[in-house]
Parts: sequence; C-alpha cells; structure tokens
Amino acid sequence: MRAALDKLISWTGLALAVVLLIAGGLLLWANTFIADQVDQQLSDQDIIMPEGPALESLPEADREAIEEFAGSPLDTGPEAQAYADHFILAHMNASGEELAGEPVTYQEASGKGRELSAALAENPDATQEQIDEAAAWMDLRESLFQGNTLRGLLLYGYAFATMGTIAGIAAIGSFAGAAVLLVLAGLGIRHARRVARSEGVGTGGKVAQTV
Repeated sequence: MRAALDKLISWTGLALAVVLLIAGGLLLWANTFIADQVDQQLSDQDIIMPEGPALESLPEADREAIEEFAGSPLDTGPEAQAYADHFILAHMNASGEELAGEPVTYQEASGKGRELSAALAENPDATQEQIDEAAAWMDLRESLFQGNTLRGLLLYGYAFATMGTIAGIAAIGSFAGAAVLLVLAGLGIRHARRVARSEGVGTGGKVAQTV
C-alpha cells in the first residue's frame, strides 16, 4: 500500500514537472519574441538619447534619469520610459509653464485655444496681441498632442518590454520548479521500489513461518 501511494505521488510530481517545462518553454518564447519586437520597433524610430547641451534645460531629476542612457540608441524599454517621462514630458511641461505659468494638459490647451479662437471670430476688431495669444494656445495644443502621442507609443514599448522581462523571470522559475519536481519524483519512485521490496520480503517471511 505504501509503495503504491509513493508511486502515485511521484508520477503526479512528474506530470507537474512536464507541465512546468511546457510553461517554461512558452514563457521563454514570449520573452524572446517580445524582446525582439520591442528592439525592432524602437530601433526603427532611429532616436538617440539626448546628451550634453540637450540636457541642460531639464530639471535635475529628469536630467539624472536621462544621463544613464545619454548618447545611446533608444532600443530598450527602460530607455523608452526615460525618454517619454523625463525628456518629452519635461519639455511639454516647460511649454505650458512658458505660456500659462504652470504645466498644461492637452485638454486644457485645446479648450483654451478653442475659446480664444471663437472670441476672435466674433470680434473683428481683435488686437494683434489677442490674435497672437490664440495662435500660441493652438500651437501649444498641437505640440501637446504630438508629445502625448509619442509618449504613448514609447510607454507601450516600455510596458511590453516589462512584460517580456516578467515572462523571462517566470520561465526561469518554471524550469527551476520542474527540475526540483523531477528530482523529487525520481527519489519517490526509487523509494517506492525499496518499500515494495521490503513489503515483499516481509510477506515472504510471514508465509515461511506459517508453513
């Protein structure tokens, strides 16, 4: 009975090991596929991480985040995230501060631009200053739209790269778990055979005594 139970547990562990090996293989494939796609898509943009004078106007925290990658091709998830959140966004905020005294969202710039443009349409006697102000808000709107679009694409790349990294870690965990289960299953089967022999010897002895 004990030998049968050991075999059942061992074969169950062996089946789980096979499942983990399959899962590990799929996760490893996902890791490789995502890494290749992210590298290709980001490399196609032909962006070089800013360095030197291009960093001087950035706030200190943004400059420090970019300096780690300064001058290198933008082809990894962390570089995409740094460029999106610490270069593009920093310039978007600076543009808003220059016009409004504080960072401005696309929605705010769009609403203000439409409001001023509508006022100009109803006022044929608008001054050049009013015309310039409306044009400045519409330009900011366009700039923020383009900035948000590029940031979104780059952050999608960063998100997929992170998923690929997680898949790679999970693959390693799956392979490690499978290895442990294979060892335990092997030991369990070996132990089951020993128990079976012991039970057989014990049964034979009892029979001999009875005879």
